[in-house]
Amino acid sequence: MNSIPLVDVRQGGPVAHTLARLDAAAALRDACLGPTPRWGRDFLLQSVDRIAGGWLRSSVSVYAEDLECISEILGFPGAPTLNMSYLFACTTSASARPDGAPTLRRTLDWPFGGLGRCVGVAWQSGPAGEFYNVTWPGAVGVLTAMAPGRFCAVINQAPMRRRLPTLALMPIDAAINISKALLREDGWPPDHLLRNAFETCADFEAAIALLSREPLARPAIFTLAGAAPGELAVVERTEREARVLRGPLIVANDWQERRAGWNGRMGHANNQARRAAVGGVPPGGPSFRWVAPPVLNPTTRLAVEMSAAGAGELVARGYETASWRQLPKPATADFDLREAALAMAA
Repeated sequence: MNSIPLVDVRQGGPVAHTLARLDAAAALRDACLGPTPRWGRDFLLQSVDRIAGGWLRSSVSVYAEDLECISEILGFPGAPTLNMSYLFACTTSASARPDGAPTLRRTLDWPFGGLGRCVGVAWQSGPAGEFYNVTWPGAVGVLTAMAPGRFCAVINQAPMRRRLPTLALMPIDAAINISKALLREDGWPPDHLLRNAFETCADFEAAIALLSREPLARPAIFTLAGAAPGELAVVERTEREARVLRGPLIVANDWQERRAGWNGRMGHANNQARRAAVGGVPPGGPSFRWVAPPVLNPTTRLAVEMSAAGAGELVARGYETASWRQLPKPATADFDLREAALAMAA
């Protein structure tokens, strides 16, 4: 079983993380793109890379230079494309442990293989302090992270904006949404904005304010847990509007209250089933006992439990599956931040 490494990149950030794990970045690229012929794959990736890179440079993100550096370091096409792809589905719970500590539990579901084997924890920093980013070499943004004494936060994919009435026309709606994001939107990529929150926000409330006010390139759902009892919130975002919900909440891939013109990813019944399953297992006790069907599914690649209370806690596990018909199995030994930090110090 692979171990999830803790990589100190407080100096250098994602660029340093890529340099430290070049072999993992190459393995991840090959695993994600599968058995596609090399010549066809590279031609396609170069074309999409140009579109993704141009869009990122025109956005308000301050991290375009990081991605350009990473692309040069890797020396093969695909870094901008994979950075601009988006997570398929997720299940997240924001709740309090029996001791009152605010806690986030999340699974990340993505159809790419290799993500479970190649995951790592990057120890990063910014003006507001240090944080631990559960991520991959070559990735610029933040999807899942914890800042001790400040907050922890994750992203779920938001529901899909629908304009056309039937399921058969959904691909047209999807194409319109992608075109709108690439050609008309200049806001933050959601994962870049979350990274900015960890780098610049001193506390839970500051992070909520930032994630609520900045323009986004596409809708997203942010879930946060602070360091003090009661600090739990979900920020439901469209490109220019925000809805902040407080208190214990469970998030799948739909708004907490269904809205006309939006279609929850994975379907309403699936979202409700995953939310109910997580809600049926209160936090505390053995790690990951809540990672069971339907929360666990063939696309599950990562499970994380974390709390920013006190010195901070984070445990993580990668998953892989041999086929779309099988449930995934653990692909890594369980990562525990406290143990990893002690081992690094030694």
